[in-house]
Amino acid sequence: MKTYEEQLNFLKDFANKDDFFQKITLYKELLKKFNAVHNLTHLENIDDNIIDSIKILDYCDLTDKKKVIDIGSGAGFPAIFLACILGNSNFFLFEPSVKKASFLRVIKTELNLINVSIIKEKLQNHPPFKADLITSRALMDIKPLIAISNGFYDEKTSFLLYKGSEVYDELQGMKDYKIFNRGFRNYCLLKVKEKLC
Repeated sequence: MKTYEEQLNFLKDFANKDDFFQKITLYKELLKKFNAVHNLTHLENIDDNIIDSIKILDYCDLTDKKKVIDIGSGAGFPAIFLACILGNSNFFLFEPSVKKASFLRVIKTELNLINVSIIKEKLQNHPPFKADLITSRALMDIKPLIAISNGFYDEKTSFLLYKGSEVYDELQGMKDYKIFNRGFRNYCLLKVKEKLC
């Protein structure tokens, strides 16, 4: 776990560090078991992807985001790991794939993530509710993602999007955003003032 402490500054002051490391270890064991049967993900270095999921916490404080939606949660990056750290926030993970949603339910139970709800459907098919934060990692371009989030955000909601080098092209015409860069990763924190057509 030394790699985590070297690459994540916020862990120095995080009170539940040992519990977090136990959860990471258990997650990796469960992912290995599920992946052998269900082929959930082709990711090679799980630790790098966990670090990528929570590195944003070195750049900005998300503790005031009490209701968080993750769109297309897949194998749990970034939402499962953000939920491990932000224990006072409620996370709603939208994942329409049966096998991925089943895996996420096992993770929720085994890691005792009482602040996580798994919703096995597409966001746009669910009755809307307002979120403080909407996250997504490499699911789709920014504008279509905002479009499917209609009804789930208002002017106070932030979007946290895990993007690559294409982020600036996708942001054309948008104004209220910040980019935090770490190697290939661009963390885009964005507010949308009005509904996109």
